[in-house]
Amino acid sequence: VTGKMAVFHWHSRNRNYKAEFASCRLEAVPLEFGDYHPLKPITVTESKTKKVSRKGSTSSTSSSSSSSVVDPLSSVLDGTDPLSMFAATVDPAAMAAATESSRKKRDRDDSSTVGSDFEPWANKRGEILARYTTTEKLSINLFMGSEKGRAGTATSAMSEKVRTRLEELDDFEEGSQKELLNLTQQDYVNRIEELNQSLKDAWASDQKVKALKIVIQCSKLLSDTSVIQFYPSKFVLITDILDTFGKLVYERIFSMCLDNRSVLPDHFTPENVNDTAKETCLNWFFKIASIRELIPRFYVEASILKCNKFLSKTGILECLPRLTCMIRGIGDPLVSVYARAYLCRALLTEMMERCKKLGNNALLLNSVMSAFRAEFVATRSMDFIGMIKECDESGFPKHLLFRSLGLNLALADPPESDRLQILNEAWKVITKLKNPQDYINCAEVWVEYTCKHFTKREVNTVLADVIKHMTPDRAFEDSYPQLQSIIKKVIAHFHDFSVLFSVEKFLPFLDMFQKESVRVEVCKYIMEAFIKHQQEPTKDPVILNALLHICKTMHDSVNALTLEDEKRTLAHLINGFIKMVSFGRDFEQQLSFYVESRSMFCNLEPVLVQLIHACVAYCFITIPSLVGIFTRLNLYLHSGQVALANQCLSQADAFFKAAISLIPEVPKMINIDGKMRPSESFLLEFLCNFFSTLLIVPDHPEHGVLFLVRELLNVIQDYTWEDNSDDKIRLYTCVLHLLSAMSQETYLYHIDKVDSNDSLYGGDVKFLAENNKLCETVMAQILEHLKTLAKDEALKRQSLLGLSFFNSILAHGDLRNNKLNQLSVNLWHLAQRHGCADTRTMVKTLEYIKKRSKQPGMNHLTELALRLPLQTRT
Repeated sequence: VTGKMAVFHWHSRNRNYKAEFASCRLEAVPLEFGDYHPLKPITVTESKTKKVSRKGSTSSTSSSSSSSVVDPLSSVLDGTDPLSMFAATVDPAAMAAATESSRKKRDRDDSSTVGSDFEPWANKRGEILARYTTTEKLSINLFMGSEKGRAGTATSAMSEKVRTRLEELDDFEEGSQKELLNLTQQDYVNRIEELNQSLKDAWASDQKVKALKIVIQCSKLLSDTSVIQFYPSKFVLITDILDTFGKLVYERIFSMCLDNRSVLPDHFTPENVNDTAKETCLNWFFKIASIRELIPRFYVEASILKCNKFLSKTGILECLPRLTCMIRGIGDPLVSVYARAYLCRALLTEMMERCKKLGNNALLLNSVMSAFRAEFVATRSMDFIGMIKECDESGFPKHLLFRSLGLNLALADPPESDRLQILNEAWKVITKLKNPQDYINCAEVWVEYTCKHFTKREVNTVLADVIKHMTPDRAFEDSYPQLQSIIKKVIAHFHDFSVLFSVEKFLPFLDMFQKESVRVEVCKYIMEAFIKHQQEPTKDPVILNALLHICKTMHDSVNALTLEDEKRTLAHLINGFIKMVSFGRDFEQQLSFYVESRSMFCNLEPVLVQLIHACVAYCFITIPSLVGIFTRLNLYLHSGQVALANQCLSQADAFFKAAISLIPEVPKMINIDGKMRPSESFLLEFLCNFFSTLLIVPDHPEHGVLFLVRELLNVIQDYTWEDNSDDKIRLYTCVLHLLSAMSQETYLYHIDKVDSNDSLYGGDVKFLAENNKLCETVMAQILEHLKTLAKDEALKRQSLLGLSFFNSILAHGDLRNNKLNQLSVNLWHLAQRHGCADTRTMVKTLEYIKKRSKQPGMNHLTELALRLPLQTRT
């Protein structure tokens, strides 16, 4: 091959694709279900080896085997499954893990007893801390615990330990204190957090008395109301420490209830608790009872109230009345109310009756509706409306009461017979409000109730009333959040967009969003809902006109400063709409819609790409306007394939010609995800895909045989490839595969209703002669390139390309031709000449040739295999 270049004539191997498919199909093996069934028990043969020692002789072994049927599901019953083994060999670590698992399960059980609308304390806590702040200076008394007895060496004498404990108990409230003055709110919070951490550290280091002292001192802080607006936040911070303390004490006693055999059941009784745990529990209550001051004694006992479960079944019920009476001794009404908040469990019905008996009870009524469960309020909606109507307007505005009621009705349904009357009574009050802010805050809540329980007629009435109140003096400009909320609630309950857009006042309502950023956000929300809920393609003119207007609004918001992420989001939403529009077989209407869409959405390239995929007729004039060159190439190819599938042969030729003429413009480097990368691998991938399409493209009667293939070969020849690249030769090899496939009597695949060249030429001699000429030209280029690689630094590439070309001839060439046969032998030797061959691949190739030689009509491969030696390395 590397000597004087000889002329080799190409002879394609005749292929019978149907026979090849049949030979490659997996052999069907009949299966007797009596021999095998996937659910049949597995038989396992177990071999046991027993070592036998004989006196005066070396040890020998005897073996026996037994067969047993193992059922993987029933094997758990014999105690050998992994879980049973763990239970049998439990260790302290496993016991601790079991305790933690049991605790988490109890927490889950406790949480499951509350309703779905229950507001967790964690959420309420954050709301309180954010709302109740202060700029005044604060003070705090920090406990500076005595360090007596902590620096000396450890002693084991019990009397010394008891004496030390008694001294610490005496120092409960006489311990030295340090008062910090002029603290900012953040400093105060930081100090509280330090106390919380000190509590955990003291507990972890087994200084239980010090931990109790910290809790007592923190509880005392709740008696200080000097900065009254900060008191709710202080209450939250201090009760966090109390909760931590209560949890630590409970888990300590709970851990003492465990023994080496089992853990406490989920719903344990005092009979399950051992004496040591009960004694420790009583000791904690006795310690707390010795606290002299009322407020810390109340709070600390309330924090460990749950520990009564270890002592008595009714312990908690017995303690609650006593703790409630203790609160009466707190003189400050604010401190007293918050103490009740830490403890109180009020009866709902009793509270309703109290509200009815009190005069000017609007504030209390609002608190009841805000705090009670929504189901409780909803079932008594008419009672609440009656009480609201009787309230004094001067004390608390009625519209706020109706807003609170509406919030509950959004979460829970009232009796069906009362629904219309409730709406009428509420809207009579709401529509009379003169202040736009008061009106919109109330109307926003009741829109959801209206959408949830009524038809589009009532919703239309409500929207019309909102427009009437918010349009004068452009009041809507100060209420965009509430107006957005109304739109979201309407869309959330109307998934049928033909019904939604038939609501007369819906689009006029959208016109109130005059601020562009807000208007675009609302349009995006509408389109997201349409894409999510619209199940079937639509051609409803009401929907199309409305959504085209909405999409146009989104599109027109794009400018030079718009971020790429925002453009992608808008394009995704508009594309989702375009995909859901279908006029069936009415192609004129479909085409008209695409034309209108193209004129409206010209600034978003992904939308244009979507339109190109959907409408071949306008692809040819739209693709050149795109920026990405590979985007254009792939769209030309895809559009040509679509045109071909729809029997548009002249349009398909135009697309393929445009793609061929664009290839010389492909740059050496392209931008991929912000990084510059070589383009040759992408071009190679595109051209291989292009070759697969060209197989079925029929020749144009006026342009000669294989005119598209010739043009493509000229472009590949003229393209400037990298010096050290073999991609050009790889493409020539793919072209050789294409030409071989084109010379067959029947092609591998076709397009329905399109006659490819196998039907047009029918094996015509002139066509085959032109085909073979192109093959010879391509082969000459490949061999010429192999000759240029006969240099030290390129020998590896020469070997790989030589073997690759050999495989191509083996797959597609007729090796009964002597010259082609000799060429394949030369390529085999070339691949091994300089010791650069992939020996493993060549061994497998030779095995394949020998295997194929045994097939009918392949005897000539036997002789070829004998002429292909394998070189070994020493």
